[in-house]
Amino acid sequence: MNRRDLFKIVAATAISASAFGFAPTTAVAQEVTLRLHQFLPAQANVPAHVLIPWAEKVGTDSGGRIKVEVYSAMELGGKPPELIDQAVNGVVDIVWTLPGYTPGRFPRTEAFELPFTMTNAEATSKAYWDLFESDMKDQDFKGIKILGTWVHGPGVIHAKGDGIRKLEDMQGKKLRGPTRVINALLAEMGSEPIGMPVPAIPEALSKGVIDGTVIPWEVTPSLKIAELVTTHTEFSGDRALYTAAFVLAMNQARYDSLPDDLKKVIDDNSGKAFSASAGRNMQEYDAPGRKIAVDSGNTMIELDQAEVDRWKAAAEPVLTNWYAEMDAKGIDGKALYAKAQDLIAKYSN
Repeated sequence: MNRRDLFKIVAATAISASAFGFAPTTAVAQEVTLRLHQFLPAQANVPAHVLIPWAEKVGTDSGGRIKVEVYSAMELGGKPPELIDQAVNGVVDIVWTLPGYTPGRFPRTEAFELPFTMTNAEATSKAYWDLFESDMKDQDFKGIKILGTWVHGPGVIHAKGDGIRKLEDMQGKKLRGPTRVINALLAEMGSEPIGMPVPAIPEALSKGVIDGTVIPWEVTPSLKIAELVTTHTEFSGDRALYTAAFVLAMNQARYDSLPDDLKKVIDDNSGKAFSASAGRNMQEYDAPGRKIAVDSGNTMIELDQAEVDRWKAAAEPVLTNWYAEMDAKGIDGKALYAKAQDLIAKYSN
């Protein structure tokens, strides 16, 4: 056999192996690119200090075989309430979003958004993960791979004018709220709740569509809230007025398509510890946001315990109404809320 005939045989063998998915040489490690989509500007706290570091760590832990590309401020298209379906339908691979952006779809997550429930973001995020695993994973989130569940720090009321100094000051105020439950709370307090995603807040404030908003301190710098309002109302005591629940969610089929070793990389960077860290991060970055407002000369209002007790009493119908709504869905709302409270107390001690 001459050299030309030998070359033809080797080439044909290589082509045949390639056609059947076999490499004639040592197999090259599989490389995966995952697109993560979220609604805040890239410089905001969560993308800058939670999501992008998470993406980088996944890349490092995979030996460079996974590349997570983080797309911010809805740059891949759509609106924030559409994010969860972008993950479910495989438009993107991973999203960071609020279940509450799609009202009624993930009812059990609302247990953590009920008034005067959360203590601190780290403890509440741990409780959220536990309740997700026991009561949400195969119910609310069936068919979705949840990587993290967490909440932000204590909710604050940021308002124009004289601000909110007592319960009566809520009457008729147009306040932006993030989710169905929190809007129900604002309505019980006497305000006119207006639901909208976080990115819409600055324009709504500047155009007078709303008189104020409820958000945690940590997101205020990226939205320039201190420049758009004059007062900030905080609540004394060990329970916050409210918090909002988040998820980091992945398309289940995309996760299932990964080889086992890369699934392990994702799993090792998911779960309770990651959720607790993300919640802790959000609350830790409340301090820099608050300092900007103080340095701007804005008025800081802290309601004392006696006034907070008045708000708690006024908020009771939110709980009773939520129990009834859950019962109508076949969910024991009172038992679920008690379980959430017990878990929060466990991790707060």
